[in-house]
Order: sequence, then C-alpha cells, then structure tokens
Amino acid sequence: MAMTGSCDSIRFRMRFLAALFLLPAPFLLGARLYYLQVIDHQYYLQRAREVYTTRKTTSGKRGEIYDVNGNLLVGNVPCMNIVADPSRLKNDAERRKLAFLLAHFLKGDRTEYFHALRPTRVRTDSDGKPLLNANGKPDIYESKYAMIARGVPLDAAEKIKAVEKRNRLNVLSYQGGYARVYPKGSMLANVLGFTNVENDRDVPQLGLEKQLHDQMSGSEGAIIYERSRQGTPLSYGMHQVKECQDGKNIYLTVSEPIQAILEEGIDEAYARWKPKTIYAAIADPKTGAILAISQRPGFDPNDRSTFTPEAARSRIAEDAIEPGSIAKPFSIGKALDWGFVTPNTAIDCEHGRWMYLNRPLSDSHQYDMLTVAQVIQKSSNIGTAKVALLMGKERVYQALRQFGFGTRTGLPFSSETRGRLPEPKYWDGLSITRFPIGYSIMVSPLQMLRAYCALANDGWLPQLRLIDRIENPETGEITRPAVAKPIQMFEHPEAHRQLIEMMMTVTREGGTAKAAAIPGYEVAGKTGTSRKYIMGKGYAPGKYFSSFIGFVPARDPAFVMLITMDEPVGAFYASTVAAPYFKTV
Repeated sequence: MAMTGSCDSIRFRMRFLAALFLLPAPFLLGARLYYLQVIDHQYYLQRAREVYTTRKTTSGKRGEIYDVNGNLLVGNVPCMNIVADPSRLKNDAERRKLAFLLAHFLKGDRTEYFHALRPTRVRTDSDGKPLLNANGKPDIYESKYAMIARGVPLDAAEKIKAVEKRNRLNVLSYQGGYARVYPKGSMLANVLGFTNVENDRDVPQLGLEKQLHDQMSGSEGAIIYERSRQGTPLSYGMHQVKECQDGKNIYLTVSEPIQAILEEGIDEAYARWKPKTIYAAIADPKTGAILAISQRPGFDPNDRSTFTPEAARSRIAEDAIEPGSIAKPFSIGKALDWGFVTPNTAIDCEHGRWMYLNRPLSDSHQYDMLTVAQVIQKSSNIGTAKVALLMGKERVYQALRQFGFGTRTGLPFSSETRGRLPEPKYWDGLSITRFPIGYSIMVSPLQMLRAYCALANDGWLPQLRLIDRIENPETGEITRPAVAKPIQMFEHPEAHRQLIEMMMTVTREGGTAKAAAIPGYEVAGKTGTSRKYIMGKGYAPGKYFSSFIGFVPARDPAFVMLITMDEPVGAFYASTVAAPYFKTV
C-alpha cells in the first residue's frame, strides 16, 4: 500500500508539472504567431520579398533626330549587351574556348576576352589601386560579372547564343538594348555630334546630341517581379512600378536632299582647292530656317577612327574671321537709307591707292572715279571707306550692329562665338576705314549668313532656326520653338531696293562674281577675299579667307548661300575660288 501511494504521488506531480508547462504552450504559441504574422508582419514580408522578388530598372529609348521631312538622321537599332559570369567556367580550357568563340563572332581580341573571363579579381579603390585584406595581401574575390560587349547586333548575338548552347557553357547572359546609329555617315556630323556608352547609358559628347540631351533622353522606369529558386522571372508575379518614357524626337529645319547637294559641292571644292577648312550653309531668308549646313574636314560618327577634335568642332559657328568685302553692303546700304549717298554719288578711288592717317589702303585695281553702285560692283575698298567717313563712326557702328554683328545667332551651338565689333569709344583713327570693308572686325560665317538673310528678305532680319519641331513619341504632341519676329533694317524700302540692284551687278559682266551667275536667274551677291590674321603674329603672308555669299532669285529669293574657304591652295581670289561653287550647288 505504501508503494502504491508513493507511485500515485509521483504520477500526480508529473501530471501537475506537465499541465503547468503544456497548458500555456498553445497560448504562448498563439501569442508568438500573432506577433510574427500581425505585429511584425511587414518586417518578415520584406525579408521574404528580398528572397523571391527582384527589381529591374528600365529605360526609355533615346529620342531620334530627323530632317524637316522626316528622313532619319540619328536613330536607335535594337542590339544586345553580352555579360558573362566567369565563376561558371570549370577550368582554363573552357575559358580559352569561350574566348576563341567570342573573338570569332565579335571580331575582337581573343587575349582580351580571355583576360575578361578570369575567375577572380582584385578589389580596387576609386583610383584603380588594389585594396588589401587583413593580411596585407591583395583582396581577391570571385568574379561573377564581366561586361563582354555592348551594342552587339541581334543576328551576331543569336549566333553566339547558339554556339554557346552547343558547347554547354551556360556562362553568358544577353541584355536587350539599343545602339545609337548615324545612317547618313558624315552628313551633318559636326552639327549632330554623337554619344558614347558609359555605365549602360548614352552619354552625349558634342553637337545637338549634347545640346538637346534633356529633351532626347528617356526617363527610367521599374519592374518588380517574383522569381524562382533558379532566378527565372515568374510572369504571374510581375508588375510595373513606374513606366519608362521614350525621349522626344527632334526635327531639324535641314532638308536632306539640299544637304546632300551642298555636301557634294563642298567636297568638290575641298578636293580642288585643298583649303584648311571650308564652311557652307544655305538658309531660307523668309523664315530663317537653315536648309543645309556643312564644313570640311568632317568625320563619320559611326567610325570613331575618323574623329579628330578639330574636325568635330562646329567651326561654322565657333570660328570668328575677318570677312573682307562681303561686309561692304551693310555700311553702304545704310548710307543709302540714311541719305548720305545715292547709287550715283561719285567717289574718287585715288587710282587704287589712298593714304589715310599716313596708312595706305589699296584696291585690287586702279580705279579713279566710281559711283557708289560701281563701288559695290567692283568691290572698292577705298570707295567703301570714303562712304563710311561721310557717315561717321557712330552711324557705321549702328549699321553693323543693327545687322547682328557682335551678337550670337542663338542657334544651338554651345561654343558659338559672339565675334568682335567694339563700341566706337574703343576705335582708333583707322577703324572707320577698316570695319566697313570687313577688316579688324570678327564675325562667324553664321552671323554673316543671318545678315544676308535680312538683305534677301526685303530688309527684315529673321531669327535663324535649326530646330523645326519637337515630337513626344508617347502622345504625338508637337511643339515648335518660339521664334522672334523679324526686325526691319531699312527705314526707306527704296534704299533697300537700290542696294539689291547694285548687288545684282556683282554677278554680271564687269562684276567680281560673274562665275556665280546662273543662266535664267538674277543673282545678288558679294565676293570677299581677306588676309588671314594670326593672333600674336599679324597677317600671315599668302594666307587668305575666300568667300562668296548671295541669294537667288534676287528680287524674290528662295535661299541665301554662303561658302568660305580658309587658306585655299593655288588661288585665293573669291571670284575664282568660292563664287563658282555657289553656281554649282
């Protein structure tokens, strides 16, 4: 009996202890589950999502550039970026095989690919210097990412994918993207510029690609998707957090057919006269639209081996030159407008050589008495300088400034020059005889083009334009840049008409630009041959700028064209070198 009582006591104590510990368990477990699933739910949900979901950033396509009629000048083509995971390569034999295959299909260096596929790398700092581990040795880590090639054409990527599969390598991954292309090659290259790819992004380097980057760059988007244990995206768990937007398309005022004709003409001139540089541009004087614009030397943005910093500069906007006689119509035109002279006013041209303030001024021919009309036709320096003296320096400055000299055109060139036209208080005694004939002032070819647009546009100075419209590809919305109203240059329309009649004689018999005459049309224009000034050295012997600028039909012009050659070889007079190519184009 004593034994039984003892056993019952032990049994009771065991049951009591079991009850003591087990009865609260469901409550404790429930409390724990409530804490995990309700109170701390967001924390553990986030941890889980980090395991089975991932976020992918997407980018909209970069905007494209077209001519005024929609012909593509700069575009995007689908391509692949090829990335490798070198840690998946079993040995150096597989590494050599893959390097050989990549070199074959990508036309690259097998040794470079072999080096890119190395299984380990050394960590480096921002300056590229190796980092050391705790033992003072280079910090080596396993390489799981190596960029092999960007912008690979789709057909080449498919071939690489197929041969990789046949060889059971399973090392490469393929990321879809777009590559920037310039389908017209060197056409407009100095204006369009180009981009480079840095960190999987198009980074503009120069030209419109850089100036209009904000409009053309696409915005980023994001996609979150669930993935399997192998990392494969699961379609049912995918959703877009933010939609990417394509960049805006730019339509230029340039017309590709006219551009092609202009480039063919200056290529011919460049080959014939071998100038250091040649500039040319065509504009619609009524609207200020640039129809074509070019220079040589140039480069092909698709082939960077043709690139040189000098060839890449937009020199037609950046270079400031002494224009020579193509500047004469502005002072003489305003002298007519303000009543200082008439077309028949006689000027003594001193038999070709005139001393003023003990400094000589010469003409190319020994002219005696010329009318103002003949001063333009024969391009007399002395005659133009004497007309300027009748006006006075304040009026000469006003005339040149009014036509835009000394101010930028506003075209989208980052380094456009302002030129040089000092205020009268900074003039010396000779300035009034030199500025009107295009010496001692500096202008860009585009400034001169703008000024002649005013002469061709009934005396109204237009704003030059290179951007016609901007298109949002997502909505189709079109915006057009604001354009300033033209400014009237002449107070008396009759004075403007007289100047145009005088400029028409330049391309007729007895004028300096008979070679620019076009059968069946009246052409108004002006030649300019100026000595080349080298900063710090003075005028270089035997080096000239040769220019012709004109418009046609003279009384109702469809276009204005400028052509300027820097240091032509074999001849230098603009009547021989530049004028014929106005006619050719």
